[in-house]
Amino acid sequence: MSHEVCDFARSFLTFRLDFAKKPPATVSHQPPYSLNNARIQLDCRCRITEKQTGTVQTFVLGASCKTERVGVERDIWTEPNADFTPIFSMDRFLALKTFARAGVEVDLYPPGSGKQSDRQLGLIADIFDGFGISFGECDAELLTSPREIVEAVLARSPLVAQTELDSDRYTAMIEYPVKTINANERDGIYQTDTGPHLFPDLTRKPDKLIEGMELAFSAFNCPEWAEFLIRVPTPIAESVHVYHYSRTVRLDCRNRLFRLT
Repeated sequence: MSHEVCDFARSFLTFRLDFAKKPPATVSHQPPYSLNNARIQLDCRCRITEKQTGTVQTFVLGASCKTERVGVERDIWTEPNADFTPIFSMDRFLALKTFARAGVEVDLYPPGSGKQSDRQLGLIADIFDGFGISFGECDAELLTSPREIVEAVLARSPLVAQTELDSDRYTAMIEYPVKTINANERDGIYQTDTGPHLFPDLTRKPDKLIEGMELAFSAFNCPEWAEFLIRVPTPIAESVHVYHYSRTVRLDCRNRLFRLT
């Protein structure tokens, strides 16, 4: 039986900044040009359904990049530099910036605009002149046994995982490409070790779900549970924290692996 899953190699979010129409609100330097279209490949799609109403919200995680000046002749990288990882819903965004230390804030441009935190929230309509998400859907085969999974790994087939979480209020389907996986054909053992992908906080109200999104790696070797390693502020010295994947959570869930066809 064929299933349709996200082909992450062909899935992107795009946003358009036009400072002639909307002033800068997410940059820490004077932009060398007034217009930019950014295309970022997706690393995860997370669909959260509220059980009582049936309302579905979709969140996407863009691939990590670095803070930069676009189109300059030299000194591309901003200082202090940060990993930039975008999270978007259909109407809101959460910009994660990982500096050398957790809690760093930088001055927004133009001067006097305030500070940018390492978790900047906002409405898409307030910041961007254009925005879109393009999902490259493709047919896939559900792998139903450890033997089938091991054979797909050894055949170098591209794989996509779906991990479904439940709470009293929500069901969350986390879909992500399997970048790293272990396989043992002698004993019929497999184990994912892949990420980052989104990890939702299902205790939040519907309009606050994006605020609780975190990055995580996950590992599973069966359909019934997974262990997550979550990115959180982590102490490394007195009063010094860095963002690191250090919080471990084990959850009962439903895991499925698909071979893209």
